Amino acid sequence: MENPARNKSKKIVILFLLIAFAFIVFAIVMASKGLGKRQTPRQFTSSTTKAMRGNILSADGFHIATTRKLYKATVDTRNIDPGKKELFIQLFSIYSGIDTATIRKRLKKRRGSVVLSYKISPKRAQYLKSLAFELRRLGVFVEFELPSGRTTLQGLSVVESGEARIYPYGNLLTPLIGYPRKFEDEGYTRNKGIKGLEKQFDDDLQARRNGYAYAPRDANNYKRLTKLSRFIPPKNGLDLQLTIPVSLQIRTEKIIDTMKRYLRADEIMAVIMHSRSGELLSLASSNRFLPTHIRKKDYSALNTGVLEYSFEPGSVIKPLVFSILLEHGKVNPYDIVNGHGGRFKMGRKVITDEHKYDWLSAENVIVHSSNIGIAQLAQKLDGAEFVEGLKNFGLTLPTGMELPYEKRGTMPSVRQLNAEIYKATAAYGYGLRVNLMQLIKAYNVFNNAGKTVTPTAVKRLIDPDTGESITPEREEGWQVLSPGTAERMKKILIKTVQEGTGVGTITPGLEIGGKTGTAHIAEGGRYVNKYNTSFLGFANDYEGHHYTIGVTVIKPKKYHFASLTAVAVYKKIIDMMVREGYLVPSIPKSE
Repeated sequence: MENPARNKSKKIVILFLLIAFAFIVFAIVMASKGLGKRQTPRQFTSSTTKAMRGNILSADGFHIATTRKLYKATVDTRNIDPGKKELFIQLFSIYSGIDTATIRKRLKKRRGSVVLSYKISPKRAQYLKSLAFELRRLGVFVEFELPSGRTTLQGLSVVESGEARIYPYGNLLTPLIGYPRKFEDEGYTRNKGIKGLEKQFDDDLQARRNGYAYAPRDANNYKRLTKLSRFIPPKNGLDLQLTIPVSLQIRTEKIIDTMKRYLRADEIMAVIMHSRSGELLSLASSNRFLPTHIRKKDYSALNTGVLEYSFEPGSVIKPLVFSILLEHGKVNPYDIVNGHGGRFKMGRKVITDEHKYDWLSAENVIVHSSNIGIAQLAQKLDGAEFVEGLKNFGLTLPTGMELPYEKRGTMPSVRQLNAEIYKATAAYGYGLRVNLMQLIKAYNVFNNAGKTVTPTAVKRLIDPDTGESITPEREEGWQVLSPGTAERMKKILIKTVQEGTGVGTITPGLEIGGKTGTAHIAEGGRYVNKYNTSFLGFANDYEGHHYTIGVTVIKPKKYHFASLTAVAVYKKIIDMMVREGYLVPSIPKSE
């Protein structure tokens, strides 16, 4: 029989050996881990900062169009504790500004992930991120089990989703500014210009480069600045600064809005331009729209009418024709012209005048706007001289202004203008079409020593990162008339204001000149009892301020003469410019 004490000793020895062996193995493994080469894992974090579309600024530095980041708020309805759902709705409504009824409706749409809003502002996004943390702490969100058996807790998610174009002044300066349209760029909502300056400068305004950050992170997931860190700042689009100040534009729009209602017109357009530089101080239409909320009734207002609406100009074309005659030496201002008592038959056409004259001087043909007089004088030009002369003023040619979709207008051919009747009717503004900006450019010749300028609404492009500015290239002006002819025409247009059809614009202490135009509108191939009226001219003071100004009133119903419509609008603009200090009337010296 085996000794029990001996068996017990053997078991103890075996157990000891096993423990010792296990310890030795453990020691070897640990030594291998400790002494061997090892790779310490590094944890990195990366993020992208989206660059934004550039701003459009007024001449006086106000934001006309700007970009704001948008955030998307998403919640998984399965994570909301049913007993605390109403608490979630109330708190989300307070923090987001969205009414509770809308939130309830969106939560009911489906079970699962629900987008509560795509249009959360940056400020509210910060509020909602804080709310998401508090809702977790309050137990509003609970875990739910996935089909795989795993549990998940998503809660409230607030992430950057895109950019929104903001217009702080509403419809100010539309349709010049134009409007953009949204598009998706790798799941991020951006804007692309469709009309106006938003389109013309779309490539410059677009975000140039997104920002990027790549760096090691600490235990709290914060980036650490080390040699391995990499940071690339975002480059936003260029800013576009206009030549137009907000204050003057607001006042011009207010004038034409009031006059549109008074005259019961379809639309009124007005332009104020520096005569020397071509920089626009105001480009206004009574028909405007809110770029962020375009309705069907706004469609007709989306076009920039001063460039995209072409019309038969009527009598405002007469000074251009008369100046071509002067330049070619084919008329003297003091020549005597037969007025035929206000009724004159040319071929099969009878030409009439509103005011009946037997005889009048050549320059008074312009002053008193005689159709009969200019029809006879125009016969001195051949067709080539007529066409070349009007084109030299810029008619049927692009104005050079930085906007798309300009309608260049039309005029009769050289062959047609060799015919007596075509020459006559074109001389008083029928049978050809122009836009208002072409007329502004043409009339500016009289106030700028016979030379053209290129109208511009854009002063410069600005790099927001460096502050450097870029001046867009503009077409150089050309000499249309000799300075002597331009000065003579200027005096005739001043006389037209003092004694003729423009008397309603007289402003003591200022040099005002200009010409009216009233033109029948053709519909369905015949002229109807509807009119467009215009007044084109200039306003100068004796302190060096020189402006070319144009007004066109489309289909006024209260009156149809330019002297009672366009002239009245023009006068109100002059008076406003005096009040705002753009024009300073001279004070007569007391004797």
